[in-house]
Amino acid sequence: MKEQIITLLSTYENVAYLISIVINIMISVLGFVPSVFLTAANLAVFGFWKGTFLSFAGEAIGAIISFLLYRKGFRKLSESKLFAHPKVRRLLEAKGLEAFFLVLSLRLLPFVPSGVVTFVAAIGKTSLLIFMIASSIGKIPALLLEAYSVYQLMNWTWQGKVILTFLSVCLFLFTWKKINRKKAQMNKIERDL
Repeated sequence: MKEQIITLLSTYENVAYLISIVINIMISVLGFVPSVFLTAANLAVFGFWKGTFLSFAGEAIGAIISFLLYRKGFRKLSESKLFAHPKVRRLLEAKGLEAFFLVLSLRLLPFVPSGVVTFVAAIGKTSLLIFMIASSIGKIPALLLEAYSVYQLMNWTWQGKVILTFLSVCLFLFTWKKINRKKAQMNKIERDL
């Protein structure tokens, strides 16, 4: 996917910035597609700082547009039992400063999907202005970390090798844990029979 985007951006140099931002908006609206491949393409075509800034601008604009679309289309879902979990309820009900700090802190956590934060804030009581500011500020450190990691991996530096090793170990441990959990469940079922 990265290679196709690099080709697209290189082919249409005059509007490459706009194309990148539009792709980022589509990723944000979909809510579940990772943006790392677009960040990699931006870094490859525009360099580290311009590519990082372009990725940030695209993600910030994409989050705002997603917020507006989700608010318009899904607002009634906030009353659904799907959102009964206390932590989700807290974000749904948050206003003002509390909403600001909740969105900001959730943006800073790398394992919380960006689309989920945008969706819950949009169908809740968080204002657009609060969301725009908190979301954009929260994206800065996360995107810098993503861009740095992707850049190091693309250039295969020693930092990139460490990052890849770390990610591989995490993936291995996650998979091993899942397999062992499944085995334990199967053993329990067999014992109960």
